[in-house]
Amino acid sequence: MLVKLNTASSTPIYVQLRNQIVMGIGRGDLKIGQGLPTVRQMAEDICINMMTVTKAYTILKNEGYIEIDRRHGAKIKPTALLTGDFTEKIESELALLITESSIKGIKKEYFLKTCEELFDGLNIIQMAGESI
Repeated sequence: MLVKLNTASSTPIYVQLRNQIVMGIGRGDLKIGQGLPTVRQMAEDICINMMTVTKAYTILKNEGYIEIDRRHGAKIKPTALLTGDFTEKIESELALLITESSIKGIKKEYFLKTCEELFDGLNIIQMAGESI
């Protein structure tokens, strides 16, 4: 698994790692049931602290993207069910992004067109579960 981290970014490394794994799942680069590297291996591969990887994996587990078993390690979870918490997160983060975009002069048409192009271009897989 190829992970690119930006150590100069204000985004914490564990968040960057979490985001890259989620993007990998969404694009289909990481398949359902596929194992992730062990915490130790991931930390060595990308030259970060094991606790940083543990934190990212814990967040992914809590969000329903992976399952962790002591014998088999971390694997991509078969389902990611839609929850009320997630829809609240989407609305909150989109509201902030729309507001920032508007303040910076981005027009609604451009914003929506860009969202649609990105959504379509990511080749996002539909996982089993609820959808809206």
